[in-house]
Amino acid sequence: MDTCARTARLTFRDAEAADVDALVALVESAYRGESSRRGWTTEAGLLDGQRTDREGVLAVVEDERSRLVAVEADGELVGCCQLEHRGAQSYFGMFAVSPERQAEGVGRAVLAEAERRARAEWGAEEMLMTVIEQRADLLAWYERRGYRRTGARSPFPYGDERFGLPRRDDLAFVHLAKPLGRPL
Repeated sequence: MDTCARTARLTFRDAEAADVDALVALVESAYRGESSRRGWTTEAGLLDGQRTDREGVLAVVEDERSRLVAVEADGELVGCCQLEHRGAQSYFGMFAVSPERQAEGVGRAVLAEAERRARAEWGAEEMLMTVIEQRADLLAWYERRGYRRTGARSPFPYGDERFGLPRRDDLAFVHLAKPLGRPL
């Protein structure tokens, strides 16, 4: 089946507390462990351990300043992303696409919907995000979609196992931003 046909059936909705376990499993499958190696977004070479947990995902679902968008194809959870309202800016995070659905256009569709929602719902004029600096392929993917490095960096939270167990000692986050323009 071609990419357009598969992504044409995507539906987007705000996640609910009942979705939390499935969302944790999705995020973990996209970034950590053997299952993540089926896709291209894996962090398995950089980090072991968990990417997120039930408490962290539930906190996003319940935060009035955030949305955790669940993305389904034919009733199956295939992606998600977090949007956080920060005034004229919106933060984009917890982005995951099922390894079996990567490289089909799902990620592009999720990112475009996130940008649309941030503009329409909050009047955001800029989208912000952080990406592990060593993820050159992922940084390039975002840059092809109009995101630019701001020059800011943040340290990786070494010692906090909620974010994983680093396999190297030089991890850091780079900050990216994209102007969204004024909402219509």
